Amino acid sequence: MGILELKNVYYNYRNKHQTVEVLKDVSCSFETGKIYAIIGKSGSGKSTMLSLMAGLDVPTSGQVLYEGIPTSEMDLDRYRRECVAVIYQNFRLFPLLTISENITYPMELRGFKGEPARQKAKELIRKVALPETVLDRFPAMLSGGEQQRVAIARALSMDTKLILADEPTGNLDEENSRNIIDILVSLARNDNYCVVMVTHDLSVIPRMDVVYRLSGGQFFPE
Repeated sequence: MGILELKNVYYNYRNKHQTVEVLKDVSCSFETGKIYAIIGKSGSGKSTMLSLMAGLDVPTSGQVLYEGIPTSEMDLDRYRRECVAVIYQNFRLFPLLTISENITYPMELRGFKGEPARQKAKELIRKVALPETVLDRFPAMLSGGEQQRVAIARALSMDTKLILADEPTGNLDEENSRNIIDILVSLARNDNYCVVMVTHDLSVIPRMDVVYRLSGGQFFPE
């Protein structure tokens, strides 16, 4: 059994005029030690699927299970805080916090503070191939590629083996995109993370262990 599993997932958007079926009977499993890509056209349901996996909502029917437990039966705030880390296209770093403070913020939410958290931030910033000197800088002082590396370090600070990446290379040039994919692939294969990417960038497909395509709300292995 994978760390995350979707079983017969349906998701509908409703308003007073209509119901739109976004996901239709989606079933799949995601394991640690692998990197996955979910591809598909705009409007195919990729972002909706990622939001369900991230615990931002629950399915209309079916189940999203984390380590065998349906997220619908979990405290979703706790799930988002302790079980899953999300990396975004636009980095979402706190602009008024230093890089060190950005990385240690998730740790502090779990009561891990002070010098031990600072030392952990140093370890993580090295893991994403940035020098410790960036820790005292602010996000605006870094390039886009560097900010995305910081976002990955912050995700790692959450101490979960499940990382979801929403278009992580969408705002980056080719070289920085390649570097970010290198880091994510290494985390999966060398550090036993489960990394799931939603992406429009088809050039990453050869680097993936598993590729799924969403089309018309349905899920197909590539």
